[in-house]
Amino acid sequence: MSMRFANDPEAVFQTLADLVSINSVNPHFPGGPGEAAIAEYICEFFRKIHIPFEVQPVFEGRPNVIGKLEGRSGGHTVILEAHMDTASELGMENPFVPERKGNRLYGRGSCDTKGGLAAMMHAVKALKDCGRSLENSVLLLAAADEEHAFRGVVKALERGVRGDGAIVAEPTDLRTVVASKGILRWRIHTHGKAAHSCKPHLGVNAIGKMAKLILAIQEKYCPALTSRQHPLLGCPTLNVGVIQGGIQVNQVPESCTIELDRRMLPGETRRQVWQEIESLIDELRLQDPEMVIEMESPTLEDFPLETSPTERIVQTVSTASGRVTGHSQVIGVPYGSDASKFARAGIPSVILGPGSIDHAHGPQEYVDLDQVMNAVEIYASTIAEF
Repeated sequence: MSMRFANDPEAVFQTLADLVSINSVNPHFPGGPGEAAIAEYICEFFRKIHIPFEVQPVFEGRPNVIGKLEGRSGGHTVILEAHMDTASELGMENPFVPERKGNRLYGRGSCDTKGGLAAMMHAVKALKDCGRSLENSVLLLAAADEEHAFRGVVKALERGVRGDGAIVAEPTDLRTVVASKGILRWRIHTHGKAAHSCKPHLGVNAIGKMAKLILAIQEKYCPALTSRQHPLLGCPTLNVGVIQGGIQVNQVPESCTIELDRRMLPGETRRQVWQEIESLIDELRLQDPEMVIEMESPTLEDFPLETSPTERIVQTVSTASGRVTGHSQVIGVPYGSDASKFARAGIPSVILGPGSIDHAHGPQEYVDLDQVMNAVEIYASTIAEF
């Protein structure tokens, strides 16, 4: 039997505004202070509502915060997880001044993913305040470092965080996400020979060699990826996002580097991707004996997510979402999140949160406040009904 949970919208919106007003840009981005201040805010929230919590160091001054509301002995444990860090605020006006316009709240992190974090905090509060004993326990993990290398959730799992299901807050417009692409990022270098630009034939142009590889990626490798299709995720992709080479215009460049971002479907592996690119490079070496290419080990590897629609967490979340929003759509998304780490640890996971990914990381980031309130209800109902 479903139950409704009382919540004061203005209290939820105030928590969200407070979270947005705290600069928690990931230190990977220039000037980012990290999660220390927002972690302390969350600790104080738990103190006020008498929820036991622990502060778990991830990096120096950058902790996870884990609060837990115990249900009856033998009940299930559901993990609610949202990351505290945000993308860079560069390009935004007043990024940490939350501004409410109609039914939207603007500011860096409002959508990705402080709207979901505020909703999870108040869902736990609603469960504590409902006056009924809980069958299930809920563990709220406010995690560090999602926007760079997912080290917060990895640390929590290494330290023994476990549950029977997990909901990860990312902006999904309250649709239930059961599949997401994995990520592989790495660098490739071409090596040439420096010479004066007035006699380029005495050198080997590393940028020119890299151009051949980029062309092969665009004209041969990427088109071949379109033949691989996942029913919820479409095809895998490869993007060359950074290129650096040369020192000065009147010198033949002796080195060039690119950074690549490969999005992987469930079932694809790092080894498979590696072999495919190495095969492409081997072809170029056969065509050009002066082609000297070196691949670095990945700078980031994240795993695809594919949770069966028959899993209890999927059915409970989608039922709650359908009741609250009128739709119970189960979808896939192309971006990565902390959810795949839970799934890899044997914890069935879904992604669901307020807001649209189209509004994340942009200069006009905002979240729909009706969706934030609906998220509180979905999260709380899932805990009660799991």
